[in-house]
Amino acid sequence: MGKRPLWIGLTGNIACGKSTVARMLAEMGAYVIDADAIAHEVIRKGTPAYEAILRRFGPGILRADGEIDRRRLGEIVFRDPAALRDLEAIVHPAVLAEIQQRILACPDAPAIVIEAIKLIESGFARACDSLWVVTCPEPEQVRRLMEDRGLTEEEARMRIRAQPPQEEKVRQADVVIDNSGDLEATRRQVEAAWRRWVQERSSAPEEAS
Repeated sequence: MGKRPLWIGLTGNIACGKSTVARMLAEMGAYVIDADAIAHEVIRKGTPAYEAILRRFGPGILRADGEIDRRRLGEIVFRDPAALRDLEAIVHPAVLAEIQQRILACPDAPAIVIEAIKLIESGFARACDSLWVVTCPEPEQVRRLMEDRGLTEEEARMRIRAQPPQEEKVRQADVVIDNSGDLEATRRQVEAAWRRWVQERSSAPEEAS
């Protein structure tokens, strides 16, 4: 019987480049589960999480088509820590349930990567074999949020301040990927970590039970 896949928890604060690293890992053969994309799916119109969010925040957060306007909702929760906690209490259980279903359905792969901005805070990091944290300086986070997402500088800084400091994640990390440089510099770090954590593990003899 072969070894089970290595579970890699991939996290980092907003606009640090988790998705970039996840794409690189997918190219290397990992099965990637994007928890942030799942979070968007579980709040679609008609889902239990959608109904709970509507009860908590009211119809003012809806778009004309009845779906949740995530930018409008973000303006509320990133200004109010209690509102953010309420939102996470609704969304996180639904996301975790879907992650578990996708892990069970995982095809044969050397590693399963669970990419999530709230991986540590949700407690799911404890289930992972290895925790990888992607970092970049705050000015670069602000620049990316303004250029890529069309936020104002105030909106960008508000979202950054709503998250724990990067240093808290780094202290718990097995691997730290500095994504402040060019893509090739990031790729070299990812490849080195993949060799150490995945390839060497795959080639090591299995322990006798």
